Amino acid sequence: MSAGHATICRVASSAIEDEHLRELSLLRRVRDRIDREYAQPLDVESLARGVHWSAGHVSRRFKAAYGESPYSYLMTRRIERAMVLLRRGDLSVTDICFTVGYGSLGTFSTRFTELVGIAPSVYRARAAEDAAGIPPCLAKQVTRPVRNQEARSGQPQLA
Repeated sequence: MSAGHATICRVASSAIEDEHLRELSLLRRVRDRIDREYAQPLDVESLARGVHWSAGHVSRRFKAAYGESPYSYLMTRRIERAMVLLRRGDLSVTDICFTVGYGSLGTFSTRFTELVGIAPSVYRARAAEDAAGIPPCLAKQVTRPVRNQEARSGQPQLA
C-alpha cells in the first residue's frame, strides 16, 4: 500500500468516525429531550424536526443505538416516573397517570401492567413493603422496568 493510499484511508476513516460521533450526539439530544419532556405530548415527527432528520431515520438510528424505538423509550420513561410516584404514595393513580403524560387511565394501566407485570395499584401496595429501607436512588435502579420480554423472569419488577 502506498503512503498516499494510506493517507486517503485514514482521512476517510476519520470522516466516518466524525459522522458517527455527530449522529450519536444528535441521538443523545433526542433521548435527552424525551427524558426532559416525557410528560408532554411527544411524537417521533417532532423529535425528528429537532435534529433535522426524518422520523423514519430517527426511529431506525435510535433503535440501533439504544435498543428500543423512541416511542418505547418514552413509554418506559413515563412508567419509570410513575413507579417513583407510586412508591412515594402521596398521589392517586389517576393523578399519576396524568402527571406522567398519559391522557387515559385505561391506557396508563394497560402499559404499566405490560411493562411492570402488575397493575399500578398493586405495585403501590407491594412497593411500600418491598422497597422499605432501600434509598430512593437505588430503588429507582433496582425497579427500572425491563421492556425486553426475554430478559424478564416472569416476576413483577419490584425490588
